[in-house]
Amino acid sequence: MSGTVISLHKTPEPVPGPAGTVTALTVVPDPPPALPVPLWVRSGRAVRAAVTHENTRSAARLLARHSLYVAGGARIVAKRTWDGRTAARYERMLRAAEAAGNYEVAAEWEERGQRYREARHRRRMDLLRSPVDAAKGAAVGTGMGVGTLVALGVVLAIANKDATDVVTPLMAVIEFIRLLIVIVQVVWGPLISLGPFLALLALWAVGSKQQAAPAWALPAAVRSGEGEPITPSVVVKALRDLGVPALRNAIKEMGDAGAAMLGPIRIAGCGVEVDVTLPSGVSTNEVQGKRRKLAENLTRHEHEVFITIPQAARTVRLWIADSGALDEPIGPSPLVTDETMTADYAKGRAPWGQDLRGDAALLSLYQRHLLITGLSNQGKTVALRSLALWLALDKSVQFLMGDLKGVGDWAMFDGLARVLIQGPTDEHVIQVTEMVEGAVDEMNRRLMAPPGTVFPALIVLVDEAQVAFMCPLKDDEGRYYGGSKATSRYFMAVRKIHNQGRAVNVLMWQGTQDPTDQNLPKLVREGAHTRASLALGTESQARMALGDKAVDGGAAPNLLRPGLDQGTLVVASSGIEIPKGQSSITVRTHYVDDDAAKAIIDRAKALRDGVTTLTVIDCGAERDPLADISSVLGDASRVLTADVLKRLTALHSDAYGDWTPGDLKRVLEDAGAEPYKSDGRMVVARERVTRALANRANRDTAGSASTAE
Repeated sequence: MSGTVISLHKTPEPVPGPAGTVTALTVVPDPPPALPVPLWVRSGRAVRAAVTHENTRSAARLLARHSLYVAGGARIVAKRTWDGRTAARYERMLRAAEAAGNYEVAAEWEERGQRYREARHRRRMDLLRSPVDAAKGAAVGTGMGVGTLVALGVVLAIANKDATDVVTPLMAVIEFIRLLIVIVQVVWGPLISLGPFLALLALWAVGSKQQAAPAWALPAAVRSGEGEPITPSVVVKALRDLGVPALRNAIKEMGDAGAAMLGPIRIAGCGVEVDVTLPSGVSTNEVQGKRRKLAENLTRHEHEVFITIPQAARTVRLWIADSGALDEPIGPSPLVTDETMTADYAKGRAPWGQDLRGDAALLSLYQRHLLITGLSNQGKTVALRSLALWLALDKSVQFLMGDLKGVGDWAMFDGLARVLIQGPTDEHVIQVTEMVEGAVDEMNRRLMAPPGTVFPALIVLVDEAQVAFMCPLKDDEGRYYGGSKATSRYFMAVRKIHNQGRAVNVLMWQGTQDPTDQNLPKLVREGAHTRASLALGTESQARMALGDKAVDGGAAPNLLRPGLDQGTLVVASSGIEIPKGQSSITVRTHYVDDDAAKAIIDRAKALRDGVTTLTVIDCGAERDPLADISSVLGDASRVLTADVLKRLTALHSDAYGDWTPGDLKRVLEDAGAEPYKSDGRMVVARERVTRALANRANRDTAGSASTAE
């Protein structure tokens, strides 16, 4: 065995050795002891921590703020004094009017400044003559006063029979003057000592009221700007810092009188409204294009500032919301709170919600096709349904409904709508297409009526209409159900109603989402009289939804916040009151949930006779006229023959669209259920039709039994 070397250490580490040898241990030296931190380093760290501590910074800001309040107050008082003693104010207003291009106002301010200078000159000349006049007046007054006192003393001496009383009044006056001098001597010293402090306190009060300190020195609540009131100076500063060189230079030339651009700041709902007349060389679209920056300059979020173009030239109208006000919900719909409410299709207006001013947004639906679009899950169906719920309270209005989402949003209309198709499949698209084509047949029938005939409103409503436009199926003749060509069935049916339907009160209402040229063709969207849009993704989509005129006038549904501004619509329509000069209005719609909608529909059903709602439109099958008549009668005991014909046409326009009252009478008489007069009008009795069907069934059963024998 070969020799080995073994070393003992505190932390030995084995090292592999050759075979047959003892493994040696190597020494791992301990790390050197840490050097003590010098005292000056520790002191420096402590000082740095103390200096950068939030309490220290707050104290420093507090000291700087109140010191700077005094300086700011002195500046404000000096400026006010200078304005009061000179014509600087008139010069500023003159420059502001010239910069704004308002030369009539500029001439008026020049005239005012000239009158001020003339009055100041007269005052100064009066001051030059005042010492002589004052001396003369003092001499005369002193002589008269002494004479009066002596005369009073003589009277007093005669009365008291004491000659020394002659000077008593004069000595009393002298003693009073001496007392005043003593008082002044006593007060003068403390007044001289306290005077500067009182002056500084007054300057501090002025500065603190005007927040005359740099932003970094102001309190956190003021620095954040949350809830900062909108004043003329705030609006002018926001416009000045907008990044438009011509606007910035014009405001600089105006000095502090940039507020001359502003009209009165008016309270408008949950915010304020102000018209801004832009200086020459600044266009309205330059301000519109910087909405986000303007909102941030006003310490608001982008969605809290709306810029529209009023009727006046070179003017923008700013509506600025109170901070956070648009995130608060509006009140419930009058449809929910007023159970006695009814509707009037021709003269009434639907309570849709509130505009930004807080006024009720009322929409007329009379002879107006309707289009509502927006991104998914923004409240489109609820907004569209609210209008239908109101109109359902007019018992003369009829509905044909197609819900191509099919999740039950319109299920409460079962029993009120004449047709209700619900589902997202291609088969449902076929059914909806045939429903709209049936409405076209009804429209054509009405157009053949004598001039002056008044027809009840027929609302053809299709929700999620983009599903119909995108349907790829063809019919037996090779025509597409979807698409936007002249051979596309749904597209052509909608176009026909848009072209002629309003004249006979056949109206097309559509709700779509995420509009494109493919799922919402141009001719269809241009055919709607009332166009409304919820939040959209791009400006091009906004133009599709509302049209170029509305977007060029300030409509910006693409700036609404998806998910946060649910139910907020930008509306372009002649059926709603829009401020003069604007082309659109923003409406926050009422939310009517499913339970409330069911209650409203129950009230609407109570106003009507029973309506049988068709959920499937049969095509191509051989019809049973008597069975179809029974089905359209519903639960009503009797129905007018004219209404029976309308319901049969809606059931199957190809089979019954050409029927006359004579055809209906012939079928019923053959079945033994002939119509009769009630209150002077021909009606069909449900009991007679039911009995006729039962008798026919009995005859068929008896005939089958005899054949079997």
